[in-house]
Amino acid sequence: MAGLSGTGLLADDLFLMAHDDVTGRPLLQPRAIGLGLAGGLLAELMLSGQLGVSRGLVIAGNPGAPDGQFADGVMSLVLTERDRHPVCDWLAFLARTSAADVARRLAGAGYLQEVWSRRPRRTGQWVPVDPDCAFASLSRARPALQAGGATAYSATLAGLALACGLGTRLLPYGPPGARLRLREAVARLPPSEQELIAQTQAAVDKAVLTHRS
Repeated sequence: MAGLSGTGLLADDLFLMAHDDVTGRPLLQPRAIGLGLAGGLLAELMLSGQLGVSRGLVIAGNPGAPDGQFADGVMSLVLTERDRHPVCDWLAFLARTSAADVARRLAGAGYLQEVWSRRPRRTGQWVPVDPDCAFASLSRARPALQAGGATAYSATLAGLALACGLGTRLLPYGPPGARLRLREAVARLPPSEQELIAQTQAAVDKAVLTHRS
């Protein structure tokens, strides 16, 4: 059953933040959401020590059981690749299906349900089962906006949220100077997480510019 405490998986919280709590309407362009969630899936494995970044390349870290079903698939992909690939390549690859994969994971956890339109040729839309549970994802990022309150999870979540364009959704729930506090929290993260956030923002910025041109 869905609860206010969340699933404990970073990409799940980022998905909920990137969609309206009631209607499930996306708050960003699909490409920006996909790239942000791709970063979230990589971040889940980095926070657990199973992935890292060295010289811009994603590398396997300590072995162990991943926290989420799709994260398990991501880890398997990394391990089966003969060559190491840059962070930006993994973001682009995972972004193709990350939104659908994370939505299905949230549905399995009881947070989303698929609602189908009565209009012909319309696809279904994922809608939060409980708006309060969906909105609570913001509370798990808020500690990164407060002086001395950040955890690695909240700083990575908030950093990725800002990187993919969710600053206007997140920052108003912090105190004055929240953006500066977030930058300080991200600067205290391990280098791998910092690199992931920076690469995610670069990929999203490029996608937005391409969309506008």
